[in-house]
Amino acid sequence: MQGQLKIVPSILSASQGNLTATVKRLHAAGLTTIHLDIMDGCFVPEITFGAKLCADLGKEVDATWDAHLMVANPEHQLERFAEAGADWITVHYESSNHIHRLLSRIKELGKLAGVSINPGTPVTALEPLLDIADLILVMTVNPGWGGQKLITSCLDKVRWLLERTEAKLMVDGGVNLETIGQVADAGADLTVVGSALFREELETVLPKLQQAAAHSPRESR
Repeated sequence: MQGQLKIVPSILSASQGNLTATVKRLHAAGLTTIHLDIMDGCFVPEITFGAKLCADLGKEVDATWDAHLMVANPEHQLERFAEAGADWITVHYESSNHIHRLLSRIKELGKLAGVSINPGTPVTALEPLLDIADLILVMTVNPGWGGQKLITSCLDKVRWLLERTEAKLMVDGGVNLETIGQVADAGADLTVVGSALFREELETVLPKLQQAAAHSPRESR
């Protein structure tokens, strides 16, 4: 039985002046999970947006909101994003000495608990978390800004995880028409796509991405 790699759009590269209209177009196109890149200028260089944007967009569009917290001290943000309507909350392994506690707290809040690792973090560091994480996000670029080139060696982490966990596996960074097939081949369940979705009209590029993802058969889990 074959499964389909699911595209999760990141609105980081979209025009920030018209995000409601953008999210409505994505949702209408069948992209019903929206990835929010939350950056604080500390854990990563850039500053993006916070929980209020999640809450405001949630009032306009009935989507699944995927909050990726690229922030220092993420323990201060969990309740805020839960209250703002985030459905998935992902924290970075590198951001806390108490990552197991954070994942437990996210689950207590009734949200899907995700953990992310940077390219420089060995995947074996996640072994103690495999039974508690609902989602594992493998960064295939160094986090902080969009439009980077995918680090293909990071896809080996997906293959390693595929054999050891039932958690959903997501890839984030440098995914485009040229690389999405590699992500599918590695066995990921979901992939974040950012700048590649906004370089041309959505109605033109989305079918191309979906076709490229489907071209690489993978077993569904």
